[in-house]
Amino acid sequence: MREKNDLNLAVLIDADNIPYSNIKGMLDEIAKLGVPSIKRIYGDWTKPTVSGWKPALLEHAITPIQQYSYTSGKNATDSAMIIDAMDILHSQKVDGFCLVSSDSDFTRLAIRLRESGMLVIGIGEKKTPKPFIVACDKFIYIEIIGAKEEPKATEASTPTPAPAPTFDKIDNKLIKLLKSTVEDIADDNEWAFLAEVGALIIKKKPDFDPRNYGFPKLTPLIKSLKKHFIVDEREVEKTHIKHIYVKTRK
Repeated sequence: MREKNDLNLAVLIDADNIPYSNIKGMLDEIAKLGVPSIKRIYGDWTKPTVSGWKPALLEHAITPIQQYSYTSGKNATDSAMIIDAMDILHSQKVDGFCLVSSDSDFTRLAIRLRESGMLVIGIGEKKTPKPFIVACDKFIYIEIIGAKEEPKATEASTPTPAPAPTFDKIDNKLIKLLKSTVEDIADDNEWAFLAEVGALIIKKKPDFDPRNYGFPKLTPLIKSLKKHFIVDEREVEKTHIKHIYVKTRK
């Protein structure tokens, strides 16, 4: 099995539906998942609404794809991005795709890519429609990534501030998801390896991320729920590594 950081990813960005102020954070996030061997962004670059992207394209070596709006009210950018994605798929040069958009029009594309055995990561704002989110293997909200640098202004635009993070509430629905997942993979002694718990949760809920709830990792999130879970940190012999196990509290 290939390591995550060995995966070649095609990063396709919808300039019409993503704020450019987050580009550094987004690329840093993608780097955790694999190597962005293809980086393309789609939009009508004659319009002032996307001019704020231009400095970021040069700095991060993203290839801009010009797509004119042939008809008023129609989004030609979506079609160009979908066609390119299929061309890349058939070239067999990548192991997965990162679709950066908040537009539900890419739902069918995500499904088609996954049917072909591709890993599909979605990145978008919290307003992203649910069908696109669940069509991806994993979906990351821009609001929890944040901008790691100030965007540069151009003559035709002013910097767009990054969306302020708003954390989701830890409710009974989340507790139920965590408990059922722990129980699904628990051993005979009711202990579950937390890394496996995290992987299974994402399969059940692609937009799950501890950062959505204000926690950097799954471990501190679980530890904060002492009423519901027991955590056991087991040292690995002859190493400084600790494996985290969890079971539900009866």
